[in-house]
Amino acid sequence: MIDYKSQSLANQVYETIERNILNGVYSKGAVISEMKLSEELGVSRTPIREAMTRLETERLIETTSTGTIVVGISDKDVKDMFQVKLHLDPLIMKMAATNISAHALEKLKENLEQQEFYNSKGNTEKLRDLDTEFHDIIYAESKSPILQHILTGIHHKLLKYRKASLDKSDRSDHSVEEHEAIYEALAARDEMRIELLVLQHINHSYDTIMKGVK
Repeated sequence: MIDYKSQSLANQVYETIERNILNGVYSKGAVISEMKLSEELGVSRTPIREAMTRLETERLIETTSTGTIVVGISDKDVKDMFQVKLHLDPLIMKMAATNISAHALEKLKENLEQQEFYNSKGNTEKLRDLDTEFHDIIYAESKSPILQHILTGIHHKLLKYRKASLDKSDRSDHSVEEHEAIYEALAARDEMRIELLVLQHINHSYDTIMKGVK
């Protein structure tokens, strides 16, 4: 069921279905329908229809002769998205270093404290959500709506893969440490160090994820 919030119902429905696709709740090749989703989420078919139109534009679902099926994210998509991150993440992070506010730095510090806590508890699902928030805060501080839109979308679409990465070996420990180093570089507004740290962070994440991708 949808948990009603201040944002529009259509957006809530879209985010719920998108998250279920990216998390693998709706598996690749599964058939979904307006009626089924309407019953499952407890909403009318109008916001479901709007959400499905957006999801098809995002190429997460596809309309076929047998119905609407889940396309999801392919292994090639993952590789392509990491290529984009390698080129654009260092740029947006350096832009954030120039513009970041004291309030945003405080939010990042609080986020890191929570990352340390949930990592100590072995809660990688919560850690993944905090990772999402950490990057979202930094992207917003770049003051570049275009880059923010591109990279936020990519980071969110890697949801399932980021969770799988954190579940492997000691990647969660290293991820938190890398985030802490990025935070310190942002606070110091050290653009050269940020670029190096971000590239290392992306490559480490990619290498871990690719171990599970054929």
